[in-house]
Amino acid sequence: MFLGIDHLVIAVADPDDAAAQLEGELGLAATGGGRHDALGTFNRLVWLGDTYLELIGVFARALAERSWIGAPTVRMVGLGGGLATWAIATDALEADLAALRAAGSDLGDPIGGERRRAGGALVRWRLATPALLGPSQPPFLIEHDAASAEWTPADRAARLALAQPLGGPVRLEALELAVDDVNGTRQRFARTAGLQFRPSLTGGGSRDADVGRQIVRLRPRRGGSGSAVIRLAAPVPEERVVELLDCRWVVRPARGSPVATAYPGSTEALG
Repeated sequence: MFLGIDHLVIAVADPDDAAAQLEGELGLAATGGGRHDALGTFNRLVWLGDTYLELIGVFARALAERSWIGAPTVRMVGLGGGLATWAIATDALEADLAALRAAGSDLGDPIGGERRRAGGALVRWRLATPALLGPSQPPFLIEHDAASAEWTPADRAARLALAQPLGGPVRLEALELAVDDVNGTRQRFARTAGLQFRPSLTGGGSRDADVGRQIVRLRPRRGGSGSAVIRLAAPVPEERVVELLDCRWVVRPARGSPVATAYPGSTEALG
């Protein structure tokens, strides 16, 4: 079952520098990260409940150019950075993959992955990727190993209570993608990832799809508009808009209690 947007992969020249910019200009702090030793990339992570922002860079270009996530990272860094791809979380990768493939999806076979944290602990997952990754291409699917670092009940409970420097918990509400062909992109997303789009209340030819409690929006690209708008809800008094890391960040006041997003069922899972 799809649980929600798992993470956004934002390609940057230097993840540490990008993390400092994000905290200084937006009030979002990176609290983790590590190296993908087999992929040639390394990252810093900004947690928003169970969803996170991955600030990813390259430490071995030749190795990265041959790896599934390194290739789009190298490509986007060469263009100045920005959203490289994004992921949908699932708790049943094999079943979701079988259903999507039966409907014509080009998602590949599951592959395992791991990242070594600074302290040495390993984070593990399995994922399935489409034939091409990019900011206007379909997302990949990921299932985390709940017994590995970062995904135990204690780890998840701690980050759901995390207060970001801007004033408290922050959640991702929507990912907005500027595309050249909304209808063609909508069809590609539906075929590959099963996402069903509807006319967006924002108008202007945009289309929305629900991913768990979050929204993915496709909007027509206008002029030189960037590839992604990242919409967040946080305990702020008024809306803020910041251009940073080749993305537009829109932070709006959270309605009611500003609780960070957790995957469905996580309240019971965390006890």
